[in-house]
Amino acid sequence: MNGHDASGAPAPEPRPRGLMRGNVLWLSVASFLNDAASEMIYPLLPLFLTGTLGVGAAFVGVVEGVAESASSLLKLASGWLADRTGRRKAPTALGYAIAALGRPLIAVTAAGWQVLAVRLADRVGKGIRTAPRDALLAESVPAEQRGAAFGLHRAADHAGAVAGPLIASALLLAWPGDLRTVFALAIIPGLLTVGAVLWKVRETAPVSPATSAPPLPRWSELGPTLPRYLAVLALFTLGNASDAFLLLRAAEAGVPVAAIPLLWSVLHVSKAVFSVWGGRLSDRIGARRAIVAGWMIYAAVYAGFAVVDAAWQVWALFLVYGLYFGLTEAPEKALVAALAPDGRRGSAFGAYHAAIGIAALPASVLFGVLWQVFGAHVAFAAGAAFALAAALLLPWALPRER
Repeated sequence: MNGHDASGAPAPEPRPRGLMRGNVLWLSVASFLNDAASEMIYPLLPLFLTGTLGVGAAFVGVVEGVAESASSLLKLASGWLADRTGRRKAPTALGYAIAALGRPLIAVTAAGWQVLAVRLADRVGKGIRTAPRDALLAESVPAEQRGAAFGLHRAADHAGAVAGPLIASALLLAWPGDLRTVFALAIIPGLLTVGAVLWKVRETAPVSPATSAPPLPRWSELGPTLPRYLAVLALFTLGNASDAFLLLRAAEAGVPVAAIPLLWSVLHVSKAVFSVWGGRLSDRIGARRAIVAGWMIYAAVYAGFAVVDAAWQVWALFLVYGLYFGLTEAPEKALVAALAPDGRRGSAFGAYHAAIGIAALPASVLFGVLWQVFGAHVAFAAGAAFALAAALLLPWALPRER
């Protein structure tokens, strides 16, 4: 072969069919390291806020809601920009760098608003990197392997979320009660994340910069089907409050504070186990069916958290909760890639994350207020109701899959 097609133009490089190589491998490694850094902090943050800084459940909801909404809305702009410039790697690396340098500053905070500012910076980094990274991952494998690729990536992410709390627990054994030291040391895996992206990930944008794209992102560019899917996803997200509330509920039900990082690790073991399986399952049965099943499981788990009254029940619910992630995270992204118009995949992923972000702030704030005013059982029951409604609506919004 001479490296040219029949017209004489250079032939595109073939994409490797094995998943454990190239961009899929190194983006998964980066996600593992980044989540290890993040999860050294996250499971301890609600306790730090309520115990050390003395804020209430409603403020925890504000912190998580504002942070996640800002992150998701930035993903819309970063995905559109990735399509305009044809570049995926640079914004991915920049986003990881902002999070790696900003996240450990929680170690020096002395008030709730300062934690909010640091969490916002961390989520800004996530907002910049996520849509370009997802587009890069989708473009690094054939279409029939996207579910598996996203599943592998999510499994690595969750494996990092297992390692992070275990590292935090080990550090707390060395420095009992010193949460600030744990937060500061999270900079080490964060910097390794940036190195993995800069030196190992390759740019694979499939097209030249989208000069035909409009000067600003437009929902009309996403076609007729994707917006319907995103509307139902936003409805589900209204009941999908921050997992910080699960940790508060665990402590309320009798899980010792020292066991909270271990409980968080167990959840992510469950997520990692089910993520690869869920991604491959969606390739076989269709992403829509997998998502509906996952949302039904979510509704059942939240109904369980509404009535839980013993520590062993919390551990069981956390294990089942991982199945929901396995059935939804990779399939949701695979469905976005399938529904995205040609040349608009970055924008489609940005819109996907923006839809989640639009609902994330009211979701966590509403949940926190319901908890503080009526109790945890009402807040979790409301979350279950939103999930059940979305599961019933999705087959109507997407009567057929591509």
